[in-house]
Amino acid sequence: MDRSTDMDLNQRDRALLQGTWEQTYLEADGIANPPDDEHSPPGALCSYSDDHFCVRAADGTILLEGHFTLDATTTPKSITWVDSMGAEAGQPLLAIYELTENEFVFVAADPGDPRPKTFRTGPGQTLRRSVRKA
Repeated sequence: MDRSTDMDLNQRDRALLQGTWEQTYLEADGIANPPDDEHSPPGALCSYSDDHFCVRAADGTILLEGHFTLDATTTPKSITWVDSMGAEAGQPLLAIYELTENEFVFVAADPGDPRPKTFRTGPGQTLRRSVRKA
């Protein structure tokens, strides 16, 4: 695969991710829908603009924001998150993702941990599934 094709794949996925998404499922450390998740209370939405993300509570309060870099050429596809606020600010969070027009799923590792390889979680990993918000 040549470099221009790699760029096209990355641009396509980045363009597809733009907009507002609502989380429908959370798994952390192997536990489905854990009760305490400060970054996705009911009604929270995540918006993507260019390489920036912002999670807002239903009342508009910013819960988390930062930027991301994705690589659609890896198997599985990879994304690296860097929060600009909170306890993990400035630390790269290595993740994998799947993306369609209406669904976005990623599994992220805690700072310093290796990039996940599968779409299920173990200790120090978080899976989030979101759907596009119309």
